[in-house]
This record gives sequence, C-alpha cells and structure tokens, in this order.
Amino acid sequence: MFKIKYLGIIIGCLSFFVACKSNNTSKNEMITADIDSLLEIRYRKLLEYRADSLAFPRSMSTKTKVIRKNGSKDWTSGFFPGSLWLLYQLTENMEYMEKAIEWTAFMEKEKYNDRSHDTGFMIYCSFGTGHKAIEKKEYQNVILEAARSLSKRFNKNVGSILSWDFGKDLWEFPVIIDNMMNLELLFEATKISGDSIYHQLAVQHANTTLENHFRVDNSTYHVVDYDTIHGTVRNKMTHQGFNDESSWARGQAWAIYGYTMAYRYTKEISYLNQAELTATYYLKHKNLPEDGIPYWDFADPNIPNAPRDVSASAIVASALFELYSYTENKKYVVYSQKVLETLKSKKYILENKEGPFILDSSTGNWPANDEIDGPIVYGDYYFLEAMLREKRFKSN
Repeated sequence: MFKIKYLGIIIGCLSFFVACKSNNTSKNEMITADIDSLLEIRYRKLLEYRADSLAFPRSMSTKTKVIRKNGSKDWTSGFFPGSLWLLYQLTENMEYMEKAIEWTAFMEKEKYNDRSHDTGFMIYCSFGTGHKAIEKKEYQNVILEAARSLSKRFNKNVGSILSWDFGKDLWEFPVIIDNMMNLELLFEATKISGDSIYHQLAVQHANTTLENHFRVDNSTYHVVDYDTIHGTVRNKMTHQGFNDESSWARGQAWAIYGYTMAYRYTKEISYLNQAELTATYYLKHKNLPEDGIPYWDFADPNIPNAPRDVSASAIVASALFELYSYTENKKYVVYSQKVLETLKSKKYILENKEGPFILDSSTGNWPANDEIDGPIVYGDYYFLEAMLREKRFKSN
C-alpha cells in the first residue's frame, strides 16, 4: 500500500512536469509563429513600396512617420534593392526577385560615379547581391565599370582610396574605416575580368588602413587624414563618433566585416587576425549590453541611456557568421544567433507602421542629430544578410 501511494505521487509529479513542458513548448511555438507573421508583414512592406528612381527609402521617423527618400546618388541607395534580393534568397518568392530587378535597374547609372567612395555600397549591394542570386552577365559588366570608376579615387602616394570630397578645410585626404566595405567591389572586378589591378588596389588600401586605423586595443579610428605628397598621417579623428578617441560602434562593425571579407579574397593572415582582434574588443567591451545590441558609441557618457544602433549589431552578426567559417570559434556564432534572436522580437521589429523597413532603433549620425534611434535601410540589409548566412550555417 505504501509503495502504491508513493508511486502515485511520482506519476502525478511526472504528469505535471510533462504538462508544464508541453505548455511551455506550445507558448514558445506561438511566440515564434507570432514573430514569423510579424516579420512577413514587414517583408511585404518592402514589396509593396512603389518603385521610383527618385525615392530610394533611406530612413524613417517613427514619430512623424515621414520617410527620408533619395535618388541613386545617395550612399545608401543600393541597400534597398539589395534587401529585396536577400528576401528572394530567403523566401524563394519570385515577387521579391521581380521587384529587386526593377529597383536594381535604377542604380545602373551610378557605375560611372567617380565622385563617391561608396560606389561599392551603391553597386555591389544592388548588382552584386543580385548577381549572387541569379548570376546575370549584365550585372557583371556593371560591377566591372563601377570598379573602374572607384579606382580613379586611388592615390598611390597614400596607398588608399579617397573617401570624401567635402571638408577641404578639415582634411587633405580623408580615409574612413567604412571604406573597407567598398573593397569587395574591387576584389570581385578582378574575379570577373581577370585583371589583377583591382585586387592590387584593394590590397594596398587594406594594408594602409591596417597600418594606421587601429589603436593599441584594436578599436578603430573613424577618419585618418593623409598628406598626399608624402603619404604620411596628418591626423586621426572622428566624424560620426562621440569624440576622436571614442569607439563608434558602427565603425568597429565596418572593421570586423571589412577585414573578414578581405581575408576571403586574399587569405592574408594579418587580415584575419585584425578581424578577430577587433571582434574580441567589440564582444568583450564592458559597455556592450547583454542582448548584443550596442549603444551607438561605446564611450557615450549617457550609457545606459544612450541610443542603441541595431545596424552595427546586424553588420557584426553577419560578419561573424563568415568569421566562424574560417576560425570555428563558437563564440562568433553564439553572438550572431543571440543578436538575431534579439532583433526578431517585438522590441525591435516595427509594428503597426507603414514604410518599407523591418527594424527599428538604428542610429545614423549622432553628432549631427541625424537619423537617431529609428529604421535605417542598411540595418535591414545586414539583418537579412545575417539571416541568410544563419540559414546556410544551419544547413551545413
């Protein structure tokens, strides 16, 4: 009788445990389905946005709901067609491909644009991402022409590509860490054409940046200004960070992504080392929040009340999936998947708002009080790229 009594208690406890676990599983499945549905709604907002060559969506005020729109000359213009290409690859829905082709066509004239260092962002994020999706010969030709245009901004004395044409009173030959991202266009141009000149220019730029942009702790300056005659460094400063010696979050992201990408094309071990060192600085920083979404600058004295920058976390998450493939360091995947889980929540996905954007809480240019804590197109682009890389990581 004693044994039967306690056997009943044990069975009862087990039944209760199984029921609780089942309920939790059901709740988790409901939450996942809810988020998937919310994401699908946001994806459709991109699809439904009317194609207009003068209205590439850049950002949106969540307060006024006004969408900031630009023509194809804006440095962010390639991200919207690129996002549509990434959605096509994620969903295999032909509607996204058709819309991506339509928007990408508006970008073609920028292949001749030699007045911007961001031809890489403009052309490679649109035509390059499109070519990865459908391997179109015409897209290769555009990439090659754009690489010719970008190459005109290279200065052999400095060993770098000029970033900005403005600010003559501030600098002589400014080079920003963001420029590492534009090298992918040059590396690909050599793959397409067989002409090594583009690869060589990209390597020289990466080497110059490696030598001069990084601090002892492996954080990066935003801007390095050079003397065009002797190629020497005139000054190191910021343009979008809190101050000259602070660590602007998106700048660290560009560095991690840029050197990981450069390693892909060159297998130069110093590039891989720098990507890892800056990733370590970023991941171990005392001011990186637990959820992985950084404040816009690690040195903002208003932390923890400073704005976050979703775009920086998305760039790093995407980069670290690739960096893992070269190092098999699991901490990179842990961070990337944590960030994606965080971003796929109601805290960061836009809800009940019109506009062709997915995520909230990116910060563009804090010193200029421009695009603070709202949806920005490149945040969406790198979020979707990270999602695609995670999908491929899981399939492998």
